[in-house]
Amino acid sequence: MNKLVLGLTFALTAGASSLALCADPSEAHQHDHTSMDMSMPMPMRTDPAGPMKDSRQLVRYPEPMRIHTLANMRDHLATLAQIQEALAHGAFDQASSLAEERLGMSSLQMHGAHELAMYMPKGMQEAGTAMHHTASQFAIVAKDASVTGDLKPVLASLAKLNQTCVACHATYRLH
Repeated sequence: MNKLVLGLTFALTAGASSLALCADPSEAHQHDHTSMDMSMPMPMRTDPAGPMKDSRQLVRYPEPMRIHTLANMRDHLATLAQIQEALAHGAFDQASSLAEERLGMSSLQMHGAHELAMYMPKGMQEAGTAMHHTASQFAIVAKDASVTGDLKPVLASLAKLNQTCVACHATYRLH
């Protein structure tokens, strides 16, 4: 079971790391996305040898808020890594607390969500709310696992949480 957890942890961390690179167009690099779910909108090549055309919706923030939002997203990635590490050690209560306090509905004020929402298109607001709700749901599933010891529902819930991040990053980009 530990090999499964470590393998899943590596896969999730690698996927989350590539999302961080896509958050800021000035930091974007070209990556092979052939293993990703192609049903999500992804940057498309204009021609095989030419530059990538980014089809995500551009969202303009005032510079201080853009910097703040990117810092929040990096914190979300760090939190996902800490959650994965806690799960690898069987620390379900710790994973639950991290998810709720730093990603879940309890974290909205800490991240300044209300101030940022006014600059987001409705779909982006909904995606953010979905991520926070899904993180709170994960926290409950992880807390339950501290009693049951059953890792499968925890990993399924963590995958669902990660998918909310991927969906938003595949649709929107900040400027």
